[in-house]
Amino acid sequence: MLELIQSGKPLSFKQRLALTAQLSWPAIMAQLSSILMQYIDAAMVGRLGADDSEAVGLVSTSLWLFWGICSAATVGFSVQVAHRIGAADYASARKILRQGITASFLFGVIMGVIGIAISSPLPGWLGGSEPVNGKATLYFLVFVSALPALTLNYVGAAMLRASGNMKVPGGLNVMMCLLDVVFNFILIFPSRELHIAGCDIFVPGAGLGVLGAALGTVAAEVVTAGFMLWYACFRQKSIAIFGKRAEDDGCRGLKGFVPSRGVLVNALKVSAPMTLEHAVICGAQIMVTVIVAPLGVMAIAANAFAVTAEALCYMPGYGISDAATTLVGQSYGAKRKDLARQFGYLTVGLGMAVMTLMGVILWFGAPAVMELLSPVKDIQALGVSALRIEAWAEPMFAASIVAYGVMVGVGDTLVPAIMNFSSIWLVRLPIAALLAPSMGLNGVWLAMCIELCFRGSIFLFRLIKGSWLKHGLSQS
Repeated sequence: MLELIQSGKPLSFKQRLALTAQLSWPAIMAQLSSILMQYIDAAMVGRLGADDSEAVGLVSTSLWLFWGICSAATVGFSVQVAHRIGAADYASARKILRQGITASFLFGVIMGVIGIAISSPLPGWLGGSEPVNGKATLYFLVFVSALPALTLNYVGAAMLRASGNMKVPGGLNVMMCLLDVVFNFILIFPSRELHIAGCDIFVPGAGLGVLGAALGTVAAEVVTAGFMLWYACFRQKSIAIFGKRAEDDGCRGLKGFVPSRGVLVNALKVSAPMTLEHAVICGAQIMVTVIVAPLGVMAIAANAFAVTAEALCYMPGYGISDAATTLVGQSYGAKRKDLARQFGYLTVGLGMAVMTLMGVILWFGAPAVMELLSPVKDIQALGVSALRIEAWAEPMFAASIVAYGVMVGVGDTLVPAIMNFSSIWLVRLPIAALLAPSMGLNGVWLAMCIELCFRGSIFLFRLIKGSWLKHGLSQS
């Protein structure tokens, strides 16, 4: 059905809906498996005690900053690949993939070095207490040391999605989740005997605690990165850079992996605003951590667990956003702006419907989710209250997530980036700082709810206005 976009033939509403669903479903599964990994880590670490939970929660937002920046750096290349595939220019798509691998890996190395340099003082900057700072540093250090490999995972998945293949990234993310369970089970807890069906079974374990949680997740992601790149480079028909098609491109050897000026400039146009946006937004989220820190250990842990739990709601939105980026990007590359607009409206509507349903599930399921994540009753109570506040924002949060993906599809990232970080800095943070002293953690999450509704409104306005179609990458 993706070939219909390239052919120039009209697509009926039923065909557009079917295509959106076919691409969204695997992307949603990939996103859900990703958040399931966070659930697994949080639940396993939560069994170790409040100090370990606080250590992970203290630096989790900072890790999202590094992960988000590295992921954003790959988007500038994958958007160009989607445009070239939409134009049926597969040779150019493969050239961009080669260059994207090199540039993304080097960027991951740079970010890893920066992360290692700040790993020791970071917990103290965030207001952590002495008993947890050492564990927080160790947890952060393991992840940032692996950033080059994780960035290759991002670029491989992004290129496959740009080509319209959502199933392989989705399946590999499920595999990564299963590996995470196995590695964490072995690395976090010490050796012990489990009593199952009347039998005592010896289970080996390293007993590394927080360090084991980090090592287990990183190991799972590194293995997945290898498979992701292998499939993109050897098996994916439209972009495979090894084999007969690669020879036809005239880019043998290492020469084809050297980034060209034109590809880098276009990548910067897309990725630079997104990278700055992630940095500014995560900086704001770190400020939220600073606002929450004076509320006590229980509030810090409950906030971290609630953030993880809420992701169950918005990850489907990000899956649909990935599909929107591919569909809109290929339509734009095929010079079919009307079709790009139609896919934009359809994917945003679908995202809002799905996340509204997820918000209802979150409201009723919050107690069960928090009980799964932490055995501490005070943490559970704080988390449930926060999640039920946030559930009201899910429809408009969906509008901002998916509309952003739509605009990224054409290469329009500057204005959406400004909208995102202005909303969180000018709306969420001031309200959170105002409400936290009197309302505690509930005040912080009420501020988040208000801000997400505002953000969704301005994204819907820009989507309907249509100015995003005029700010995409230039088409040759």
